[in-house]
Amino acid sequence: MAKTQRRTRKTWWRTYGPPILLISPSVILVGIFVYGLIAANTYTSMRDAHTVAQYNGARETEFVWFENYKYLFGNSDFQHSLTNLLLFTVAFLLGTLVLGFLWAWLLERPIKGEGFFRSVFLFPMAVSFIASGVVWKWLLNSGTGEQAKGLNRLFHMLGLSFLENSWTANLTFGVLAVALPAIWQLAGYVMALFLAGFRGISDDLREAGRVDGASEWQLYRHIIFPQLSAVALSAVIIIGHMAMKSFDLIMAVTDQRTYSTKVPAIDMYNFMTSGDYSNAAAVGTILLVIVAILVVPYLIHDAKQRR
Repeated sequence: MAKTQRRTRKTWWRTYGPPILLISPSVILVGIFVYGLIAANTYTSMRDAHTVAQYNGARETEFVWFENYKYLFGNSDFQHSLTNLLLFTVAFLLGTLVLGFLWAWLLERPIKGEGFFRSVFLFPMAVSFIASGVVWKWLLNSGTGEQAKGLNRLFHMLGLSFLENSWTANLTFGVLAVALPAIWQLAGYVMALFLAGFRGISDDLREAGRVDGASEWQLYRHIIFPQLSAVALSAVIIIGHMAMKSFDLIMAVTDQRTYSTKVPAIDMYNFMTSGDYSNAAAVGTILLVIVAILVVPYLIHDAKQRR
């Protein structure tokens, strides 16, 4: 019996030992630096460490559970940040999806210079958000008339003064102006996703539809669009989570003090730099939950599809 057990353990170790040894460093590192830090952040968000002295232990802190979250959700400034995040995410998503799909649809048919146009559309993605943000900060200058710069200056010179506006200075919709450079930068990436989806559809399916008498619209509606649903869902998840955690582009176009373009990530930075670590951690946890609400259903759906 003992020999049988030893033989079984050896067999098990030979089968599962090498894979376990291979993945264990990654599992340990991810456990410490991802999930461990998430747990530490959540713990900090439930304490009343609102000054540097409290965080360093010079003054006592208490475990206050969800009081910091109640404060944030009841704060009008944070409510404004959440509204801005919603507006920015919707504009970013719709803009990149529509432009990306249209560009992919145009390039899906073989045309001369396709490689050139693909490069032109994808080029903005190679530019960092900080670099493009500096340029767009000038383009979105809110000056009008003779003091106008950037796009407002162009409209003024063309006699289209009615198109001049305050851009990022608008208190209600200023964050939508920041969505413009974000759309410009990521629409090419979504185009690449859709173009890969178009190219992955068999020509036999298209020909079969045409033989059956389907019009071009019916061909797209019943054959091509359903085939692109997985690509569209992937694009929504990728762009959506990027919009949720947007920080560097907004900081480059405006700054952390601009109320009109403030989002939760900016609030987290402001809390942290002022020593209010508990509220900063609470904002981080809220963002994590929002992203999880967006991503986890996709992961579940993807797992079911694979099965």
